Amino acid sequence: MAKNVLKVVLTLKQRLSALRNLPELFRLVWQSSPRKTALSFILRIARSAMPVALLYVGKLIIDQVVNLNSHGGSYHQLWELVLLEFCIAVLTDGLNRMINLTDSLLGDLFSNYTSMRIMRHAATLDLDQFEDSVFYDKLERARQQTVGRSILLSQVMSQVQDLISMAFLLTGLIAFNPWLILLLVIAIIPSFLGESYFNSRNYALTRSQTPERRELDYVRFLGASDETAKEVKIFGLSEFIINRFKMLSEKFYTDNSKLAIKRSAWGTFFSVLGTMGYYAAYCFMIYQTISGKTSVGTLTFLAGSFRQLSSLMENMLSRFTTVSQGAVYLNDFLEFFEIKPKITTADHPLPFPHPIKQGFTFENVGFQYHNSERWANRNLNFTLHPGEKLALVGENGAGKTTLVKLLARLYDPTEGRILLDGIDLKQYAIEDLRLNLGIIFQDYIRYQMTLSQNIAVGNISELGNNELIRKAAQESLADDLAEKLPNKYEQWLGRKFNNG
Repeated sequence: MAKNVLKVVLTLKQRLSALRNLPELFRLVWQSSPRKTALSFILRIARSAMPVALLYVGKLIIDQVVNLNSHGGSYHQLWELVLLEFCIAVLTDGLNRMINLTDSLLGDLFSNYTSMRIMRHAATLDLDQFEDSVFYDKLERARQQTVGRSILLSQVMSQVQDLISMAFLLTGLIAFNPWLILLLVIAIIPSFLGESYFNSRNYALTRSQTPERRELDYVRFLGASDETAKEVKIFGLSEFIINRFKMLSEKFYTDNSKLAIKRSAWGTFFSVLGTMGYYAAYCFMIYQTISGKTSVGTLTFLAGSFRQLSSLMENMLSRFTTVSQGAVYLNDFLEFFEIKPKITTADHPLPFPHPIKQGFTFENVGFQYHNSERWANRNLNFTLHPGEKLALVGENGAGKTTLVKLLARLYDPTEGRILLDGIDLKQYAIEDLRLNLGIIFQDYIRYQMTLSQNIAVGNISELGNNELIRKAAQESLADDLAEKLPNKYEQWLGRKFNNG
C-alpha cells in the first residue's frame, strides 16, 4: 500500500489546476438550496467585519481610560464605547451560530442532493460497468465525496470571509509599518509549505487505499449481517473474518499513524517559527509605544491586528492546501459522472409490440465479457415464437443467465444481433422493453420493504394503485399470505427494520 502512495503524490501545479473544479461545486451547492447558499454568503460577509471593529473599539476604550486617568473628565463616552463593544461581541457570537447552523443545514441538503444524483446516474450505467473493479473504486470515491464536499464549500466560503477580514486589518497595520507584513509572510510560509506537502501525502494515501477499504467494508459486512449470519455460524467463519479484518485495519492504522506523527512533528516546528515572528513584531510595537510614538490603545490595536492577521493568514494558507486538496478529491466525484453508458435507447425508439407476432430471433449472437478472452455465448441461432416455452439447460457458467440478460439488453451482443418481430432489439425503447419482460434472477434481491412495495417492484409506476397490487397478489396466489400478516399489504418484510 505504501508503494502505491509514491505514484499518486500531487504537485502544486496539479492542486492549483484542480481549483477549476470549484465553480462546479458552487453550481451543485446552489442547486441543492439557493436560499441557504445565498444566506451563508451574506452572513459571512457581515462576520468578516467584526474582528477589526472589536479591535478598534477596544483601542478607543483603552485610550479613553488612559486619558481619564491622566486628565479626568466624564465617563459617559467610555461607557458608550463599552456598550458598543458588548453589542459587537454579541453580534459576532450570533453571526457565528447562524453561520454554523446554515452550513450544517446546507451540508445535509447537499449530501442528500449529491447522493440522489449518484443513484440517478448509476441507474443509467451498464451492468458490465458495475462488474468492473475500477468502476467500483470510482463509485466508492464518489460516494465518499457526498459528505466531504459540503465541508469543502464551507472552507471556500470561510476563505472569502477571512480574506475580507484581512483587508480591514491590513489597512491599519500598513499605515503603522508595512515591513511588519513582510515579517508576517516570512514567518508563515514554512507552515504553508508543510501543510501543502502533508495534505498531498494524505490524498495519495487515501486514494491508494480505496480497493482495500472496500474489502474492509465487505469483511465488516460479512462479520455482522443477517444475510451472512447462518453461514458464518455453520462454517465457523467468525475467526477467519475477524482475523482478515484485523489484518486490513492494522495496515490502515500503521500507514495513517506514520503520516499523522510526521505531520504533527513538523507542524509543531513550523508553529514555533510563526510564534517567533509574532513576538518579534510585538517587541517592535512595544518599543514604539515606550518611545512615545504610539499610544497604549494603538499598541493593543496593532498587536491584536498582527496576531489576528497572523492567525488568519496561517489559517488561509493552511486552508488553501485543504481547499486545493478538496478540489482534487472533487475530481473523483466529477469523474464518476463522466462515465457514460454504452447501451442506450435509439434516437427515435419504437414501442414494444402488443401483441408480439414473430417473436425473438437470435442471429449468430455471441457475447464476451469485458476484459475476458472467453466467450460466454457464441453462434446462437434460434427463434423464440410467441406463446412458446423454452427451457435452457446447461452447467454453471454455460451462459444461460447471460442469454436472458442479452434479451433484456442488460448486455448488448459482442457479435450478431437479436431481433424482435424482425426489428433489431436496439431500435426499441429500453424502459419499455424491460417493463414487458418478467425476469427473476438466481441471486434476486429480498427487498426489506412492505409487501405492497415488493409486489409493485415489478411495475413501480403503479406503486399507488392498490387495486392492481391486490389483483397481482391474487393471480400469483399471494393474497392468502397477505391476509395472514398482521398489517396485511402494509406489513414490513424482513428483520432489518421495526415491526418486520
